[in-house]
Amino acid sequence: MALSACAVKTGPEGRELAAHGTAAFPVACYDLDLSRESVYWHWHEELEAVFVVNGSAALRTGGENHCLKEGQGIFINGGVVHEARAGEPGQSRLCSVVFHPRLIGGSLDSIFWQNYLRPLLEDGQVKAIVLDPEIPWQGQALAALQKAWRSCSGEELGYEFTVREELSRVICLLAGRRPPQTRLSAKELRDGERIKQMLRYMEEHFCEQLTMERVAASAAISPSECLRCFHSTIGITPIQYLKQYRIQRAAKLLAETSMKIVDVGTECGFQEMSYFARAFREIKGCTPSEFRKRAAAFRAEAQSQGFSEESGGREADREILPYADAE
Repeated sequence: MALSACAVKTGPEGRELAAHGTAAFPVACYDLDLSRESVYWHWHEELEAVFVVNGSAALRTGGENHCLKEGQGIFINGGVVHEARAGEPGQSRLCSVVFHPRLIGGSLDSIFWQNYLRPLLEDGQVKAIVLDPEIPWQGQALAALQKAWRSCSGEELGYEFTVREELSRVICLLAGRRPPQTRLSAKELRDGERIKQMLRYMEEHFCEQLTMERVAASAAISPSECLRCFHSTIGITPIQYLKQYRIQRAAKLLAETSMKIVDVGTECGFQEMSYFARAFREIKGCTPSEFRKRAAAFRAEAQSQGFSEESGGREADREILPYADAE
């Protein structure tokens, strides 16, 4: 069941809760239609490698912005906060492989872990590495990544060997061409820890009337320092993040329950329904009622093709619901 349904669920600190693959084979691949739904801020300890199939995609990793065109890709290091959106209007489809380092590195005392995985994971400068097919070694990494994705989604006999071999090739290419390692400043290290503390607090209290002062106090900093930290790390304000998170929670309730829309809004911290409707349209591009109808239509379409949520996450099943509805 390597090809999985797409639904980013986050917990404390914005960490993704979904398991990628299994304990025995910790890897999963995803087919994402960003023109239909964005992937909001989250992070996971697993490594992630992405390539754009159609159109363009805009990815943000920490404080870095990346505009990827068709054929390009990106490697995202473990523990890095990131999001993905459609680039230019039109198609925006990308494929992603998320895998735990132990799939390649094995035990912590292995030569693979010590010589290849550990230096990459511990290099705080490497948040993400863009892969361009015009650069020979990066083209090789993209080809290996695409082969791993196809094998992972096909699940033919022995596909596990192919997936591990091709992802090992990607890591080997990356490990040999990392930029020289430099120490992160104390300020950068503090920002990384503070943003996770504040995200955790906001997600635990998202339905309450949060203020900048309360969010800042959760990390023992001033409101102005809180604002600076958000801008430098994820490029948006705390209020913008809170609104996005509330809408994600609302979208999940609309798609998966029969709760009244007014109750969904109240449950997710919106006291005024007119503001809830405006905020929902701003982020999702439609009204809450339209979103609910679309979610039902996606489910009906998938079921008409012979797929269901119990089908094990096979290829057509992954688009039953819009992508990236949070926990």
